[in-house]
Amino acid sequence: MESIDVAVARCLRDWRSANKSAILVTVVRTWGSSPRPIGSIMALAADGTVVGSVSGGCIEDDLIARFMRPKADGGLPPEGQSNALYFPDRPPELIKYGVTADEAHRFGLPCGGTIELLVEYNPDSQALIALVALIEKGRLVQRNVRLDDGDVQLTDGTGCTAIGIVGDEVVNVFGPQYRMLIIGAGHLAECLSTMAVFCGFDVVVCDPREEYRGSWAVPRVEITSAMPDDMVLAIKPDGRTCVVALTHDPKLDDLALMEALKSDAFYVGAIGSRLNNQMRRERLVEHFGHSLAEVGRLRGPVGVYIGSKTPPEIAVSIMAEILAYKNAIELPSSLNISSSKAKQETMTDDQRMLICGLGDSQYS
Repeated sequence: MESIDVAVARCLRDWRSANKSAILVTVVRTWGSSPRPIGSIMALAADGTVVGSVSGGCIEDDLIARFMRPKADGGLPPEGQSNALYFPDRPPELIKYGVTADEAHRFGLPCGGTIELLVEYNPDSQALIALVALIEKGRLVQRNVRLDDGDVQLTDGTGCTAIGIVGDEVVNVFGPQYRMLIIGAGHLAECLSTMAVFCGFDVVVCDPREEYRGSWAVPRVEITSAMPDDMVLAIKPDGRTCVVALTHDPKLDDLALMEALKSDAFYVGAIGSRLNNQMRRERLVEHFGHSLAEVGRLRGPVGVYIGSKTPPEIAVSIMAEILAYKNAIELPSSLNISSSKAKQETMTDDQRMLICGLGDSQYS
């Protein structure tokens, strides 16, 4: 499953290459709560086909209605054109939704939020071809759109620090989808990889143990018998890659972690108890030459503290933490597994019963 933004770019490229009229809509600014973050995109073809989204659906419906024939201003599409929608060749336009409380309610914007969109009319096909070609080469691409005339410039997006309206341009970043490398092909890996695919990650599972690989049956997930350290080196983790070690076998997990902690992966984590993870950190420093800073990047015990017991629940916990890191969200200490469990151990039985009601099993 590719990321939705890549799918939108590819679809829009195909439409415009076939000389089909279309618009590209980008979320460029939000106030209050909003359904989609800045940088989210959708494409709308003249036949009414929509790819991607900028809201929960109401704004998309209104955009379609805006361009329905006949035009409210009396304008007509070119003679003989039978398309349901009409997109004139014109400079890009900024549109706001949810300016008033009534309009916010009408368009399903929560808490009176406001969203501002950039609408690009019939984007240049050659620029779209170049954008998709760079993405398919694994490049991170910064796309600058000049508001005055819609001129598009593509540059390396690695150092981009801001998206949305920047000066007299709208800046967005496109790139290959996020990747996840999982070490171990057990039940937990099946649950986590399924969730990761659903969230748009490209997932590779690495396990040299045939007895675990033999029953693997998760669709759209690559599985390999390579050794974990070789696999980490092969995929070259970058800022859109996370590595999660789930075997409970230090001979396998540590191999992957030794290389992953030296990479640019945005998240590196390992399953295991607090004691096992502390011993792992000590091993990596004392015997494998890792610095304290490198070891400090290791998330372990992996996941956020939600009282998980079963593999699906633990997978939810891990996926939640990975998404928080991906989205640059600082998690409160109350969700840290180590500190939360340590706090639980200092509670009296009465305190546990007060929190859990009837003594939930997550505190057992």
